[in-house]
Amino acid sequence: MVPALSTVPFDPLSRLHLQPWSALAGLGPVAADAIAQVLAGSAAERVLDRTLRDRRSLTREQRLALKEAVFNVGLWRRRLGFLLGREDAAPLFLLHALMHGLAGVPAVESAALAGLGDGAPPPLVSAPPPTLALRASLPDWLADHFAREFGPEADDFCAHLNVPGPITLRANVLRTSREALAERLRSEGVETRPGPWSPLALHIEGPRPNLYGLRSLQEGLFEVQDEGSQLLGLLVEARPGETVLDLCAGAGGKTLQLGADMKDSGRLLAYDPDPERLDRLLQRSSRAHLTRVQVLRSLPESLDADRVLVDAPCSELGSLRRGPDQRFRIQPEVLTRFPALQQDILQRGARLVRPGGRLVYATCTVNRAENEDVVAAFLASRPDFRLVRPGAGWLSDACLRDGFLFVAPHRHGTDAFFAAVLERTAG
Repeated sequence: MVPALSTVPFDPLSRLHLQPWSALAGLGPVAADAIAQVLAGSAAERVLDRTLRDRRSLTREQRLALKEAVFNVGLWRRRLGFLLGREDAAPLFLLHALMHGLAGVPAVESAALAGLGDGAPPPLVSAPPPTLALRASLPDWLADHFAREFGPEADDFCAHLNVPGPITLRANVLRTSREALAERLRSEGVETRPGPWSPLALHIEGPRPNLYGLRSLQEGLFEVQDEGSQLLGLLVEARPGETVLDLCAGAGGKTLQLGADMKDSGRLLAYDPDPERLDRLLQRSSRAHLTRVQVLRSLPESLDADRVLVDAPCSELGSLRRGPDQRFRIQPEVLTRFPALQQDILQRGARLVRPGGRLVYATCTVNRAENEDVVAAFLASRPDFRLVRPGAGWLSDACLRDGFLFVAPHRHGTDAFFAAVLERTAG
């Protein structure tokens, strides 16, 4: 059943009211030091990992509060600067603005938790932020880009970038079914619900479990994979006995998915320019009970593959909710850096598809220059390929836009993904 789109405005701040901010008592300076590192350009995940490893005696609530403080100041820095009336405010003041201005902690308590001392807490601007960039805490150029891409939906899309994405699992259908996996996970203390778009997806309910401690993962029954990403693999429609190439395999999440769809038969080839990623793919293949994955250290001149997946390198704007500081670590040039490379990879993939075969081009970004424009240029240069409807017979129309797959967090609850399904004419 396809879920109805909500007409209630989405509030990305509501989750901040639920955090255990009182557990920050005495930890304001610790949080401030970590926040300063993030604001200076260090990756938030790494900073937090180091901070927590150095303080193993912290309680669960203290660790959670510290994580939320570091991540959310890193994320909301522009809106917090607006509340304070200055973009270069010190970390302690930003932390106070987060707790009082966005999370609703009383001013005196918030100032004390942030470590500002006993003086009067600084007043915050009461007027609403006047621009999308300030409301959603984005660089101006990125907010302008999303406004062009989404028009009236831009505010809703950007609001959904400011909450963590769900933890989504993909059932390994070579080993189990989605229903059987849900039962197995329940027996291990993990509650899930089915994803609405991918028949393989389960979303974890409640607090994040230690997935890597689960026997079901060690037995290869599932992989962690966004539901939108699962749709990309499903669009290939790989079948047992075929020759299938994952041209930009990375660490192999979609390669494993293709192998399960092929029932571990035929030829499954994986290529990536990063050899370390391919090594990790081989390890994951073993856990998933796949025996037919062949890693390519270089691409063949010809192949006659039945299906080729090109999950191309891209600006990765579709996954910004996965990293609270990622939006501030990219530059405007990212919008124009990839189309030439993407076109080259797509052309290389096309040469390896047999007549009558399928080529799937995909990205995890929101940028017409990397998506529709790349496909249009490709089709103009290759009249032997045609665009076909993605997922005919199984994919909901709600996941389509102008003949392409397009999913996004505010509409589908997934990261944002684009895909075109291209078929080479026979003969």
